[in-house]
Amino acid sequence: MWEAIKKYDKRWYILLLAVFIVAVVILFRNNEMIEKEQGSILASEQMMMEVSEKKEEKVQSKTIIVDIKGAVAQPGVYEIKDTARVNDVVAMAGGFTKEADQTKVNLAAKVHDEMMIYVPERGETNIPSIDSSVVSSNDSKKIYINTASEEEILQLPGIGPTKAAAIIAYREEHGPFQKAEDLLNVTGIGEKTLEKIKEHIVVP
Repeated sequence: MWEAIKKYDKRWYILLLAVFIVAVVILFRNNEMIEKEQGSILASEQMMMEVSEKKEEKVQSKTIIVDIKGAVAQPGVYEIKDTARVNDVVAMAGGFTKEADQTKVNLAAKVHDEMMIYVPERGETNIPSIDSSVVSSNDSKKIYINTASEEEILQLPGIGPTKAAAIIAYREEHGPFQKAEDLLNVTGIGEKTLEKIKEHIVVP
């Protein structure tokens, strides 16, 4: 009888040991699978980050050519990123001279390829505000809508402070206007207002 009990205890011990071993194996495999999944997730995230960085580098590497003239320390043609502002170009040109009329320059304006920036001296009139490789004498009296300051825009018929601010805000967010009709996208500018100012502005 005692021998039978001992055999039973031995079998029970073996069974418990077997269950324990199986449990350990299952736990090990689960941990291994979790580690593999985590590794795959990390690899995927790293790949996405690398792709994002490459895209960002590609965007940042795009450069444009601008020409700055007038009252700056070193007028000339400069190569700069397309995300730059007029302020960045002025800095590259060594900054303003003592005679520069900074109120006539919109430093927050975005730059674009082949852009010409002119910094006038105080008291200077008939300023070529910007924006073409060829500026005609007729256009010299008009407002260059892509670079004009709020003060200059206010000189346009039918344009008050609210509309002038809206034009500048739209220009800074979306870039320079490509045609006069683009002004219709500005809040507060309708067909009638556009007709009033169309002959008084220069758009590339």
